Amino acid sequence: MSGLPGLMRRVRGGTVILAYHNVVPDGSMPSGDLSLHLAQKKFAAQLDLLQETHDVIPLNEAITGEWIPGRPPRVAITFDDAYRGAVTAGVEELAKRSLPATIFVAPAFVGGGTFWWDALAATDSGSLVSGLRERALGAWRGVNSDVRAGARAMGVSEQPVAAHACCASELELRHAGASNKIEFGSHSWSHANLARLDGLELADELSRPLIWLRERFPLVSDVLSYPYGLASAATQLAAASAGYAAALCIDGGWMPQSQRKPHALPRINIPAGVSQNGFILRTSGVLAR
Repeated sequence: MSGLPGLMRRVRGGTVILAYHNVVPDGSMPSGDLSLHLAQKKFAAQLDLLQETHDVIPLNEAITGEWIPGRPPRVAITFDDAYRGAVTAGVEELAKRSLPATIFVAPAFVGGGTFWWDALAATDSGSLVSGLRERALGAWRGVNSDVRAGARAMGVSEQPVAAHACCASELELRHAGASNKIEFGSHSWSHANLARLDGLELADELSRPLIWLRERFPLVSDVLSYPYGLASAATQLAAASAGYAAALCIDGGWMPQSQRKPHALPRINIPAGVSQNGFILRTSGVLAR
């Protein structure tokens, strides 16, 4: 895979932000929505590949700085949801390599909370029943309690969620944040679909997590990660009004070299099932997603 990917890296250059979710510690089994839970060994191998081919940089540098022609492409690493596995095993792998990352936290779940998409995923397939996600993000607005109640009414039972697939505790976040390489950012307060909220409800979801994070951690980003990657024009305006300098979607490919929309910045999602070759193609620019 050194031919075309290597050529693309030299020709296109630029900047990409990667979106991860959980890292499953060595010796543990994946749980919940299997697309989100990446094995620790696989994550470690991906970091090693990035170090060989990219400049791994902090998120703020990826957003505000510019790629210099002739340099390797730049990459920033982010995690959504602050899963325990990401905060422990994932940060462990980053620390071994002295690499920076940003972890986006929805404080309502901190302390072992579980996410509806993991609790409602079928144990045999690791995915949701047909139509559930659409209802969850639409009629139930991605609100955790409403989605769980709606799923029960549909006859969907909740499943046990492994410890690594729960949200990290405040102590675990503090331990991860003790490194000057790890910063925290807002993933809203309770991971609702912000595109379906407005008024005071939307303002509260955006303002509360920043206050909570700044009271607890020395390194707090002024970048928002939209829950589910969803945002409307009104959501983007509200994010700017709440004090966020930028906001991230969950997909969209590489960062544009110019005319960036700061409150609709793209990332490349890295699913748990991606192969090594697929990862190389995504991070070289051959594939946009």
